[in-house]
Amino acid sequence: MPASGGPASSELVLVGANHRSSSGAVRDLICTEETEVPGVLARLRAAGLSEMLWLSTCDRVEVLAASCDPAAAAAAAASALAERAGMTAESLGPELYTLTGGDAVRHLFAVACSLDSQVVGEPHVLGQVKAAHRASVAAHVTGPELEAVLQAAYAAAKRVRTETAIAERPVSIAAAAVQTARDIHGDLDRSAALLIGLGDMGELMVDALREAGLPRLTVAARVDRRAEAAARRLGCHHVPVDDLDTALVSADIVVTAAGLGRYILSADRMEAVLKRRRRRPVFVIDTAIPGDVDPDVGGLEGVFVYDLADLERVALEGRATREAAAAAAWAIVDQAVAAFARGRAERAAVPAVAALRGHFEAVRSRLLAEHAGADPAEATRLLVNRLLHDPSQVLRAMAASHDMEQVEAERLLRRLFRLDRAENAATGAGFSTAGPVPGPSEGEVR
Repeated sequence: MPASGGPASSELVLVGANHRSSSGAVRDLICTEETEVPGVLARLRAAGLSEMLWLSTCDRVEVLAASCDPAAAAAAAASALAERAGMTAESLGPELYTLTGGDAVRHLFAVACSLDSQVVGEPHVLGQVKAAHRASVAAHVTGPELEAVLQAAYAAAKRVRTETAIAERPVSIAAAAVQTARDIHGDLDRSAALLIGLGDMGELMVDALREAGLPRLTVAARVDRRAEAAARRLGCHHVPVDDLDTALVSADIVVTAAGLGRYILSADRMEAVLKRRRRRPVFVIDTAIPGDVDPDVGGLEGVFVYDLADLERVALEGRATREAAAAAAWAIVDQAVAAFARGRAERAAVPAVAALRGHFEAVRSRLLAEHAGADPAEATRLLVNRLLHDPSQVLRAMAASHDMEQVEAERLLRRLFRLDRAENAATGAGFSTAGPVPGPSEGEVR
């Protein structure tokens, strides 16, 4: 809280919906493409926010803001998210989470370090945070608080990636998927893939497959505008969900990343697809949590179903478990959060120290002007008296009124000026400091 009469200080507030708090259907409604971000930032600025970031990924949509009124900022962010979803704030409310202060900082750091993703360590999210940051800069809605916390988050993410093995897991899983695809289909230069849903891990898989030589990719998503945007981003074709069965017939590799909480690929559907494919094999990679593929699909002849756990078993043979890497990464995040909090507290103290210094300098200047040419000993005695006059008066008034804050004020003075250390040193030198420090006489005080 700011001191009475002083300027209000900003506090960080974060409002969002992610894969734990909300359904995939709700996130599809809130999800914001890159070209739409300037508009939502303008909407928030009109609502009174001046420092903010709008982060939209497949796993989350979050608003991070710095505001002197966190409650009002949270309400504005929730309202903007509800407007985006075409819902009322009351109906969307149960799908959202609101974090402030240190909790918001820790969450942001976890997101930037890929510790809050469905797949821990996936590499796309840090780039998405930086893209959201660039959008805020372009819209002129950044400021010192937002810049400080984002730079600290980037530094923490760099430490996590360089000091732990957390980032190796998704890359290794993607490599395992590529190798398994080659085991099933041979060289991938004549294969076609279908991506169903737009989870980050699904895009990581198709990126790895294309780097390995896959020439044809199609995207299908429940929301057509998202499928179109993904197709532009990935440089491929997209199909409506209504044409999914036709797209499945053409796909040698199917990557699912919808996470709707229900099966997209059932055994009956895939049996019909296999008949139309004349039993040519299909490699199905289920990256969704919860899964998109009915377990019975794996029992069909010609369908090879792997989920992330299956691929991880291939990728992590002979390596340390991901839990050890995640624990080390969280330790780094907690260290970074504590360091950021210390730095912020130190920065918050600077104006008060500067004001105190300015006051001392003003008193010194007035005294020198009034006593030009005075003896140095007399001048310094007068300076000490003047500097102590107001604090002495306030302490006497507090004592006279039995103000309970007097003891705390005296304790703080001793701590600020290290008086206990000074008294011990004086006692050791043979001087006594017992008794109250006398106040300046009225004739000496101006």
